[in-house]
Order: sequence, then structure tokens, then C-alpha cells
Amino acid sequence: MVTTKKQRVVVGLSGGVDSAVSAWLLKAMGHEVVGIFMKNWEDDDDDEHCSSRQDFLDAASVADVIGIEIEHVNFAAEYKDRVFAEFLREYQAGRTPNPDVLCNAEIKFKAFLDHAMRLGAEKIATGHYARVRERDGGFQLLKGLDPLKDQSYFLHRLNQDQLGKTIFPVGELPKTEVRRLAAEIKLPNAKKKDSTGICFIGERPFRDFLNRYLSHAPGPIKDDRGRTLGQHVGLSFYTLGQRQGLGIGGVKDKKAARGGGEHAPWYVARKDLDTNTLVVVQGHEHPWLQYRSLVADDVAWVGGVAPPAGPLAAKTRYRQADAPCSLAAPDEQGFALEFPPEALQWAVTPGQSAVLYDGEVCLGGGVIASAELGATAGTTHRAPAEVAAR
Repeated sequence: MVTTKKQRVVVGLSGGVDSAVSAWLLKAMGHEVVGIFMKNWEDDDDDEHCSSRQDFLDAASVADVIGIEIEHVNFAAEYKDRVFAEFLREYQAGRTPNPDVLCNAEIKFKAFLDHAMRLGAEKIATGHYARVRERDGGFQLLKGLDPLKDQSYFLHRLNQDQLGKTIFPVGELPKTEVRRLAAEIKLPNAKKKDSTGICFIGERPFRDFLNRYLSHAPGPIKDDRGRTLGQHVGLSFYTLGQRQGLGIGGVKDKKAARGGGEHAPWYVARKDLDTNTLVVVQGHEHPWLQYRSLVADDVAWVGGVAPPAGPLAAKTRYRQADAPCSLAAPDEQGFALEFPPEALQWAVTPGQSAVLYDGEVCLGGGVIASAELGATAGTTHRAPAEVAAR
């Protein structure tokens, strides 16, 4: 726990077990705890696709068991302006954004934080698996101690002011212990499954949802030899490394099946907006899916200034192991990363976040703007851009 001084702490109660145990831990420490449930989506919000109504009932039940007040706050307008609008712009531009990163920066640690301060809070708390450490007059964002649940990747855009006002009570606990505590204190949501995805999509098919908001035009799907395999339904509906939903599962070619034989699955390797072409390759280890460098912009540094260039570790997507890298040209606008041959990055995707680490310390990161294929990509086949242009 970050602080032992008794304070007024406003906790974001999502209806899930992590935030529930966070609130209980803070109350057990003697803090004055108030719960807030954030409603972030209203358009076609229904029980079939979005669980916000049930989530609030669960959060209210938790508050009742713990013995704290709970307030229902609607941030749907802020979410639509600051998160969803950017989400659509990025998809329309052919990139794949990460709305969880933007939601944390714009809603949970900005709109929610501002609201909590107006309620007289000294700190806010959430159920994220991360930690805050005060060091040399500043604040560091640390990984959660449970490596399977660490969520620092999604929090890398937090600044010093935000971290200084934030507590992550479960950041030092393994998820198994959080579940055990929830059962021990008889929380009503002790066995509730972890939420996945984002509420405005919920359980509905992702493509069907985007289809209502994005313009799209069908175009060719080509392989690494320039052969047309089928038609895509619109480039915005695909992301690099995607395997499912390509509609070409029956196309086999032993010679083209790099890294997996004739029955190797197909993966999206490139989206070319100029020619409206989707380029796919066969086999997870295909050279066109292996990247040796990237450039990121729209950066956010936890410490307020860019770290010095040199060796660090990075994640180019959530739930991957830290990869060794060399940081070059870091500043307040962008940076470049170079990965060694033994740590080429798979399907580096523009729009996603590249997050930097020095051991357990999350330094910040940026939005991937471009990436360069690894040295092993020199094959007898044309480059992905040449294939798309044919």
C-alpha cells in the first residue's frame, strides 16, 4: 500500500472484484472511503450487449457490504468526445487504437479524478494491477507484482500529478489472493468473471459495431506473391496479425506456408490504403510479421521528461514479455526503438502503444506510427508495399 496516513479516498467501483477488494482494503486501513461508479457509454446501452446496469448493481451491493457510500456518475459525454471520437478517427485512418489507454488518461485519471477532488478527496483509487512509488521527490509507476495481471501498460500515459493522487491497493497482490480475500469477506461479486473488451462494443460482433460508424469499401486480398485470394469488406475492419475472420481459410499453398506447412493459418501483414488492398501471409513466423524497429509519436513520459537514449525494455502490445531494445532520439514528440535479431517484434501495429520499462519501472511510451521489417525479411518475394501496388 502506498500510504498509511488516514485520508478521504474516492474509489472507482466498476462492479468487478479488483475494485471491490481495493475499496475493502482501504476501509480496513481506516481511510474514509467513498465509491463512484462511472457510466461511460449510453448509445444502445442494453443488457444484451453491455453489462453496465448489472455492473452498477454489483458495485452497489459491494458498497453495502463494505459499508461505504456510492455515487453513480455519468461520464458518457466526456467518453464520447475524448475516447470514442479518437477511436473512430484512428480506425478510419487504417490504424488500430487502444481505447483502454485513452480511457485511463482521459476519463479514469482525468474526468474521474477531477470529480473526486470536487468531492473533497485527497486520493483516488482503482483496481488496476500496478504500483506507485515515491522516489527523489517524484512518483514512479511500477508494474503490478502479479506478472500475469500487470496493467502498467495501460497506465503509461499518467503524469506526476495524477500518480501523486492515486493508490492501487491490489497492485502488490496476486490475483489469486484478491479472489481469496473477496470470498473470505463474502463480497457478492467474489466469483464474478473478469471483464474483457470495452463496454460500447460488449458481446456484439466487433465488425458489426464498427460498420455503423465507419465508411468502408471492399477491395482485394492478396498474398505475398501478389495473387488475389478474395475480397475484404473494408480495411478499417482488420488489424495487423489478425487471423480470424479473413474469409480465406480454404486457400492452401504449401510453398506459401512459411513457418507452418500447407495448413498454416493466414495472417494480415499489411493494409494499403492507397490501393485499398489487404495483404496476407501464411504462417505465424512469416518474415513479413517480424519487425526490427519502430517509430512512435504522441508520447507521454511518466517522469515529465524523456529518459536518456540507450538500452531498455519495451512492450509493443499488452500481455507480451518485455523485449530488449535500444531507445533512440527520445524527446517530447517521439522516439525510435531498435530490437535485436533475437527479439524481433511480431505484427507491430500502428495505433497501438509502445511502452518502455527500466526493470519494474514504467517510463512511459507513445503511439506506434510506423515500423520496419526485420533483416530476415529479404526474400525472393516482393515487399508488402509492392504486392499491394500491383
